[in-house]
Amino acid sequence: MKTLLVPVALHDTLPSVFATATLAARRFGSLIEGVSLRPALAEYVPVDMVGGMTWLRDEEADRAEAEEAGEHFIAAMEAAAIPRHPRDGLCIPENVAGCGPRYRWRQDVPAGDAFLGQYARLFSATVVGRPGAEDASPRMATFETALFEGGRPILLAPPTAPTSLGEAVLIAWNGSTETARAVAFAMPFLLQAKRILVLSVEGGTVPGPSAEDLAQSLACEGIAAAHRALPAGRRTPGETFLAEAKEFGADLLIKGAYTQSRLRQMIFGGPTSHVLAHADLPVLMAH
Repeated sequence: MKTLLVPVALHDTLPSVFATATLAARRFGSLIEGVSLRPALAEYVPVDMVGGMTWLRDEEADRAEAEEAGEHFIAAMEAAAIPRHPRDGLCIPENVAGCGPRYRWRQDVPAGDAFLGQYARLFSATVVGRPGAEDASPRMATFETALFEGGRPILLAPPTAPTSLGEAVLIAWNGSTETARAVAFAMPFLLQAKRILVLSVEGGTVPGPSAEDLAQSLACEGIAAAHRALPAGRRTPGETFLAEAKEFGADLLIKGAYTQSRLRQMIFGGPTSHVLAHADLPVLMAH
């Protein structure tokens, strides 16, 4: 977790995104890189098909939005006493281990989500806000672009800024390849966590290793983890994972994303959809 990408869009969860990134950077001595995330430039966007009114988004408006995003990011890093990276170029390998948390802002990024999906491949994780339906909430498209195109994990910031990260970790285990990838990406957190619980829920698993199997595998890595396999109940697996995380005092949930297809979860719901809608703690996700 030595490099964290923070796409900055102006939404209500932005303070929590900055706080989550800062907590991770302090834990691992990470470089936080901020980039502006804004709509792609379009010459004309229809507003009223009957009246023929149009909205023009020009380069000047795009540049102003990018500058405002940079101002928010830099102000947040300075308020958190995170020093600026001394060089805007490449990191020097021999200096990375002991240089501590730091930040840099990249200005020359194109508008639109396509750049984010490609650029995220260079970072240990991308920190985004939990999507919401309200206009002032982070967009689902941002989360899904980074998740499916980046090839790296997502560190999902809750609506309210967390005060700790990675001290107590709950692994929402369902035996899937997606969750196995999430656990692999989360190893830096697991190696430092004080308490870990591997939890599975009957009816929310796929054919694969059990929660006990994963706990034993982690023990071979020198990581002590408790394990529980809960029977099916009135709550859905997604509801159970969040309720048990709260009871455990977890400040990080590790979960595979979309073991079921997105379309199925849109129609019938599913653990990923529930966590995306209701999680009030940071979540590390991978697909």
